[in-house]
Amino acid sequence: MSTDVIVIDDVSFSYGSIPVLDHISLEVPELEFLGIVGPNAGGKSTLLKIILGLLKPRQGKVQVLGTTPQQARRDLGYVPQYPAFARDFPVTVEQVVLMGRLGQGHILGGYSRRDREIARRVMEETEIGNLAQRRIDQLSGGQLQRTLVARALACEPKILLLDEPTANIDMRVENELFDLLKILNQHLTILVVSHDIAFISGYVHRVACLNRTLICHRTENIDGKVIQQLYDDDVRMVAHRH
Repeated sequence: MSTDVIVIDDVSFSYGSIPVLDHISLEVPELEFLGIVGPNAGGKSTLLKIILGLLKPRQGKVQVLGTTPQQARRDLGYVPQYPAFARDFPVTVEQVVLMGRLGQGHILGGYSRRDREIARRVMEETEIGNLAQRRIDQLSGGQLQRTLVARALACEPKILLLDEPTANIDMRVENELFDLLKILNQHLTILVVSHDIAFISGYVHRVACLNRTLICHRTENIDGKVIQQLYDDDVRMVAHRH
């Protein structure tokens, strides 16, 4: 019987007077691959930030790995929707990946030998080892996303959270990235925010449909009616075959 690594109990959140999450409850078992979908401003990124301990809910409780999100933060890897640095910033792939070691130990005097060994390992795991010395402004969109995933893996997380990791990349690269995530899911719990419910249904175990309130579905139960209720509009489904 798997253990729940994330437990969200009756959580609500507002930005000022604007409600974003309304009585959200969710349990995520160990090694689940969970997709979070919904319209813009539906609360998807906000939910991830609450799990990360970056935002505090107005009401309700959140447990991550049996403790508070803040205390669990070192065991969480995060790939944000937009990189927190300019693409033309003069850093290499290896230097970006090493950023994932910040906060994991003492870095006075530079990164340790172990830090560099871990960075090399996760770059090989994400198939960017040959790009270690390439500057990030010379990367394709897919290579940059793999670099950001490697940075998140460098903290050796137990849970990986990704906020729209396939935005602005083509379908071939999207397939390759999710194939990688499927492999990583063998030893990591993964939560991924996406707009493409039809595509991610081929990879994830469950889909959490979030539009202020949340309902979870097994992927085999996703149909046009569910999507129409979520987006409050007619939605044309596109089948992806792998």
